Amino acid sequence: MSKNKALSNQSAIVAIGKKLRRPLNNIIVRYSLVENNAVLEPSQFSWTKDLEANWRVIREEADAVLAHRTAIPPLGELSPDHKRLTYNDDWRSFFLWAYGYKVEENCQRCPETVRLVSSIPGLRTAMFSIHAPGLHIPRHKGSTKGMLTCHLGLKVPVRKRKCRIKVRKRYFSWEEGKTFIFDDTSPHEVWNDTAEERVILLLQFNRPVRFPGNLIAYAFLQGIRHSPFIIDGRRNLSKWEKKYRAEEISDQKDPN
Repeated sequence: MSKNKALSNQSAIVAIGKKLRRPLNNIIVRYSLVENNAVLEPSQFSWTKDLEANWRVIREEADAVLAHRTAIPPLGELSPDHKRLTYNDDWRSFFLWAYGYKVEENCQRCPETVRLVSSIPGLRTAMFSIHAPGLHIPRHKGSTKGMLTCHLGLKVPVRKRKCRIKVRKRYFSWEEGKTFIFDDTSPHEVWNDTAEERVILLLQFNRPVRFPGNLIAYAFLQGIRHSPFIIDGRRNLSKWEKKYRAEEISDQKDPN
């Protein structure tokens, strides 16, 4: 397939998705088993207790991953859709699960984190999300109410109020060892106006939805999962995996 034809197909998919998004989201919300709030209480999801109780173990594995920081891909280089949100390498993402696909080598590097997140029903994405000092992610929103997003704070700058997320009209700051859950179809914006980096475990999981709304949510998510955007992203991720592996081997040969 020619490059121009591929781009035309992607544009058609985006156009169709935008037309379907609102009516499908309305159906999903109608049958949702949790409230349609921008921000949700973590206590509604039993697995958040285990994450919070074991956050230091997860942070240790994140710290080990960060030893090869330059081999962790900038999100904009994995997903063309995110290039409009980040223009350089200030937002890096180490994926364990990517849109429902397990990243085997990365999971082997973080066995305890994998054990903990594997119990999350409908897990779609799990990654260490690293924000460099001074990062700003402009206002944006996700496409489907079929998923919810969870952040677990791992490394939070001391000046917490300067490292924050705005969801609709409310501001929130991360806390180490605490989960924060929101619906990313709500407009949100992020700042790290500090001299420290911010690291979280970012999770996306299926919204609890009863029949028949669960079928609509599943079909839409499957469409995203098999779209050219995700296929290209997985291909790009594979290239970065090789880079990460090469840095690990280099360090083993020359530990100093």
